Amino acid sequence: MAAHRLSRFPVAVALGLVVLILALSPLAQAGDGRGAQAAEKLKARFLAADANGDGRLTKAEAEGRMPFVHRNFEKIDTAGQGAVSLADLEGFAARALAERKGGTP
Repeated sequence: MAAHRLSRFPVAVALGLVVLILALSPLAQAGDGRGAQAAEKLKARFLAADANGDGRLTKAEAEGRMPFVHRNFEKIDTAGQGAVSLADLEGFAARALAERKGGTP
């Protein structure tokens, strides 16, 4: 059923996932450099959104600065800590990709 829900994601959300997955994947370190550039841009956006500099984003910090994170905050913050890290984003991307493929991360 989860995979069915993902198939109804708006195109913008799907594209956001693709960018997130590419930016955070091990492939970002290989290839023609575009993945590494995407990873650096994502990291820079994350750090810019992190108003208190603690390495984690609250939903309020993500609002307006990282709209994809803001919209999907509860899905990314699986521990319910009220803040997410870059590692949490990577985990979310891996789970979403696995669900789209019909498996588990």
